[in-house]
Amino acid sequence: MQPPRMPLPTGYSETKTQLSCRDITSKSCCLFSHFFSEPRQNNLLGHASFCILTFSIFAKHCIAMSFIKPSKPDPPSSALKESMTLKSGFRHTVFSLSGNKYTGEWQDNKKHGIGTQIWKNTGAVYNGEWRFGKYDGYGTYYVLEPESKSYVWKVFGIYFYNDTAVYEGEWSEGQRSGRGKMFHENGDIYEGEWMNDKNHGEGKLFFANGSWYEGSWKDGKRNGNGKSYNSEKGLLYSGFWVDGEAKCGTLCEYEKDKAPQPSKRAFPKLHLVDPELVLKEAQSSYQS
Repeated sequence: MQPPRMPLPTGYSETKTQLSCRDITSKSCCLFSHFFSEPRQNNLLGHASFCILTFSIFAKHCIAMSFIKPSKPDPPSSALKESMTLKSGFRHTVFSLSGNKYTGEWQDNKKHGIGTQIWKNTGAVYNGEWRFGKYDGYGTYYVLEPESKSYVWKVFGIYFYNDTAVYEGEWSEGQRSGRGKMFHENGDIYEGEWMNDKNHGEGKLFFANGSWYEGSWKDGKRNGNGKSYNSEKGLLYSGFWVDGEAKCGTLCEYEKDKAPQPSKRAFPKLHLVDPELVLKEAQSSYQS
């Protein structure tokens, strides 16, 4: 026959604790208690209905016992709402120290979800997806034209080609167009202008080995004026390019002390009367 269970006092809840012990003396305390014992297998004692204050009970082997503890009161609704707001959810306009304004969703006190930000210095507006404090995903980017004082919208988004190849920047009709930054799978990084999914305009390409090119691009190739630094040799070329090939310019030593395989050639100083005129004439011959 099971012992009767007494009802719990108001404001108390029951938690069960299993004491796994053998041949030791276990102590529990209750100043006011109801305890029922019944012979069971392995000399297990019965159940205590509840225990509020303390006196000592000694036993060997295992004791399975129920203890009563006061339930925690629910926090006030205002405090609960404030706690939730601080961590996540929707907030009205929040101003940063720099004067930028953000309205939208948050998570863990960071912009996360859908939101709109207005930059104070440029007046640019981004409306779209955010991820842990950074615009990440798809959205619309509005740029304030200085002459017309009107906004021109541009699609801004981040696309992951795989785990290491990522593009973040402007898009047009599903292609990279405008300004953007491309992280290539081999470690190279291009940052600059795009058109029809190709490097086009002004931009800089950083190679994984430390070399770089900065200048004009056309249809994905170096075209026009640009500078190219060879980190392996410690050489810098400045001049004119056509379809990815250097055609006319100057070559000089640059950070040669950092180069792993510096050039052994001695470069004489340039003694042209007007090197810029020579470069312009070379450019015109390719453009004509």
